Amino acid sequence: MFNRLLGILIFTISILLAWGWMEYVGFIDKSLNIPDEGVNYVLQPGMTVRSLAQDLQQRGLLDKPLLLRFVARWQGQASKLKAGEYHLPVGTTPPKLLAILSSSQVVQYALTIIEGWTFKQMMAAVREDPVLEHSLKDVANDQVMQHLGLGDLHPEGRFYPDTYHFPRGTTDVAFLKRAYKRMQRVLEQNWQQRIKELPLKDPYEALILASIIERETGIPEERGQIAGVFVRRLERGMLLQTDPTVIYGMGDRYDGNIRKRDLTRDTPYNTYLRKGLTPTPIAMPSGAAIHAALNPQPGKSLYFVATGDGGHYFSATLEEHNKAVRKYQLKR
Repeated sequence: MFNRLLGILIFTISILLAWGWMEYVGFIDKSLNIPDEGVNYVLQPGMTVRSLAQDLQQRGLLDKPLLLRFVARWQGQASKLKAGEYHLPVGTTPPKLLAILSSSQVVQYALTIIEGWTFKQMMAAVREDPVLEHSLKDVANDQVMQHLGLGDLHPEGRFYPDTYHFPRGTTDVAFLKRAYKRMQRVLEQNWQQRIKELPLKDPYEALILASIIERETGIPEERGQIAGVFVRRLERGMLLQTDPTVIYGMGDRYDGNIRKRDLTRDTPYNTYLRKGLTPTPIAMPSGAAIHAALNPQPGKSLYFVATGDGGHYFSATLEEHNKAVRKYQLKR
């Protein structure tokens, strides 16, 4: 009798083990209920495998939460899950899910600071970003640098234009600090590699000049020539006479046109009236503009005029420049 019961018990256990193994194999090979485009899933800080399995079941992504808990513990993944936002592609199986959620390969978002943007334009983009965590939305632009721990530094030109990638949960302060530090590195590297005997006292003056170059031309090949003109004018004590500085000084008064009264109105940024560089940058210069400011193209040109096709005509004498103005500006 005992042997018969023992045989039945062993047979039952064998059936259960076989069934369990088949369930396990079927579970780990079966994809989660993920749509074709995939789904982004946020693993919250402090979530356990139990809460993860329950949440996935409630969302309709997982059918057997108990088995997920078993798999996680069996494979040693239960204690390796890392908080963050992850992309789960279609076809994700339970083991692949656990591998993704313990990989730290979180979803990355992007925000681009455009070359030539002003600080005001950059802050508008930062405040409108839907992913960044915002603490500066109600902070006035002239107070932002204090919130970054940078005191009374003027913010214009201090942030490097580029596309920055970041995970969900990144703060606007962290984003701006990153762009600020990047500009500091690029500026310092270029300052160390500058040519000799430039009429620039420090990296900040190079940043100012680079910002003017950035706003003067959209053609990369012209940056060195533009820089050469401005450097030679600074060396000779000539007025820079550049429209972008006047526009910056006009602020919200600028409506797309510069009139004679604007050129004769005195502001700290009117380089038709004031010698030397402007007191601050007028935009966010690119690395190429910074390089051009510190490595200007040699030559004799002291003037340039827009030709109407995005480029400029460069002249060494005022007579030649006036002819170019009549050709490219007055007739047009």
